[in-house]
Amino acid sequence: MILPRATINPGLSEVWTLTSTERTLVRLLNVSKSDVETLPSGTNMKLAIVGVPSSAGARALGQEKAPAALREAGLVERLREAGHEVLDYGDTESFCFVPDYQNPKAQNKLAVMKVCRLVADKVERALRDGFNPVILGGDCTIAIGSLTGIVNVFSNIGLLYFDGDADLNTPETTISGILDGMVIAHVIGNGVKELSHLARRYPILREENIALFGLNLAGGYVDPPEVEFLKNSSIVQFSTETIRDAGVESAARQALEALKSEVDKIFVHFDVDVIDAGDMPAADVPHPNGLTFNEAAKALKIFAQSDGFLGMEITEFNADKDRGHRLAAKLTEFITSTLR
Repeated sequence: MILPRATINPGLSEVWTLTSTERTLVRLLNVSKSDVETLPSGTNMKLAIVGVPSSAGARALGQEKAPAALREAGLVERLREAGHEVLDYGDTESFCFVPDYQNPKAQNKLAVMKVCRLVADKVERALRDGFNPVILGGDCTIAIGSLTGIVNVFSNIGLLYFDGDADLNTPETTISGILDGMVIAHVIGNGVKELSHLARRYPILREENIALFGLNLAGGYVDPPEVEFLKNSSIVQFSTETIRDAGVESAARQALEALKSEVDKIFVHFDVDVIDAGDMPAADVPHPNGLTFNEAAKALKIFAQSDGFLGMEITEFNADKDRGHRLAAKLTEFITSTLR
């Protein structure tokens, strides 16, 4: 359950005050009063914006610029205008991808570990302050940090991994050594020990508490070892074909029900490569055969409006591929509309 917050004085219509928690955050986080300004009663959600400008776990530069691109597109302001109470926690330290020839099977693992610890700290703090985190990545490895912060607060949590990939490779099966293709493997306890043991419990999540939604088997980026692993896994699986056969909204509800039978709260990881390359060419690795923007929005809206929704993260948006900032603006509208 999200922790309660001090009530706004109903006698103040235009002059809003800060709670003691917010005053503490102003001091600790070095943010301005405007960043924690409260909204009148009736606000929809209490959202904590956490930026993670990192491409450490990726295969190229560009994702570290995504949080700034989304902020510049007005995401924070749009969420406030939609009626949410928004506290901007700022960004973690920035990390950029560099080829790591010393760790060819787990490239940049030290930087990825540092990023995940920073993310975990901010997410845990946001949850304890009573906010639902909205995390702006960054590559997919930030999910290990997000989930670490979450399970340090909420024990019975499920993950809706809304992603075109399975991300189940390990240093033993990977060809590239890129860690953003190993996220779920680490979440369920495999891979680099320092990452898989990042939380106060091990594994971070059990397989049955994870649903892969939007798994794009025809896109060409799910590797044979991952396919083989999934044959005997209790991870819930909704491929793009399954989603279209069932209908997007029906499939989204089925995925929710499958998780809600096991968990109390649900966190959504959203990787923009679940959207078809024609609609989202600014994914770090654009995938053919993905969902349309409209299909993804329908599913994400159902997830975000569910009773157990705890928060979400947006990953794999490569701002270097977004000429004219058109897709950042479209993604901002996409996020805002699904959280209404």
